[in-house]
Amino acid sequence: MNKLLIFFFILTNIIFCKDKSILKNKYIPTPYTKIEVVVSEKQNSTAKIPDKKAIYAVMDTNKGVIVLELFHENAPKTVQNFIDLAQGKKTGKPFYNGLVFHRVIPDFMIQGGDPQGNGSGGPGYNFEDEINAVSLGLDKVKLKDAPSFGRYAQQAVIKSMNIKSQTELNERIKEAEETLEKTKEMSVLDILHLSGYIYNEVLESKKATKGALAMANAGPNTNGSQFFINVIDTPHLDGLHTVFGQLVVGEDVASKIVSAGNGNSKINNLIIVDRR
Repeated sequence: MNKLLIFFFILTNIIFCKDKSILKNKYIPTPYTKIEVVVSEKQNSTAKIPDKKAIYAVMDTNKGVIVLELFHENAPKTVQNFIDLAQGKKTGKPFYNGLVFHRVIPDFMIQGGDPQGNGSGGPGYNFEDEINAVSLGLDKVKLKDAPSFGRYAQQAVIKSMNIKSQTELNERIKEAEETLEKTKEMSVLDILHLSGYIYNEVLESKKATKGALAMANAGPNTNGSQFFINVIDTPHLDGLHTVFGQLVVGEDVASKIVSAGNGNSKINNLIIVDRR
């Protein structure tokens, strides 16, 4: 446990607070106002699209065509951002055309949307997450039953103890370990909230299942243009990434992108088809 805490402290950029008791900081949902998603540019496609009334993103890649249903009711601000980027409303030209899948991990996901092609780029702005952790059931899951979220408990403990240096951590390591032990009885929702994640209770969020389209980020409220598509279920990502769509056509294409590896698959064209 000692080594884990030290390792996490070195790697994580932490915003410190003055509250000494981690158990007193209880989750409170953030206010949220839902928007109506608008597709201003009407686009059509010859791709096979389901009959369901929905908004679809048709992604023509050099490995084939992927069709994604966009969850405009579950993550409207995120979907609107994706549509506006795809149609060039924010950047003056279609943002995603020509970008590669820069990060590809077998048995995990394919990630794209970075104009730099290395994971460091974006559209020049960030926006907030759209997640309802209660609808995901994270308020009912205790940390002791979900060890994959343990590193967020470590972050929350160091933050609550107002530790500002490695020396302080070394001096108070026993106290930190005792506090960390107490977090095992807390819910995953409380732990993630203490780590800086902000949740609403207006939307009905989707889980990060196989085929889920979600925003890639660098922590709470750091969404931009990068996205990923799961090729397996990833319950350890629930509450951490806004899920805003689902792969409905092209699972075989996603598999080809996985096989091709980092940077070898490109989005030739991405259009938005509104079938509502």
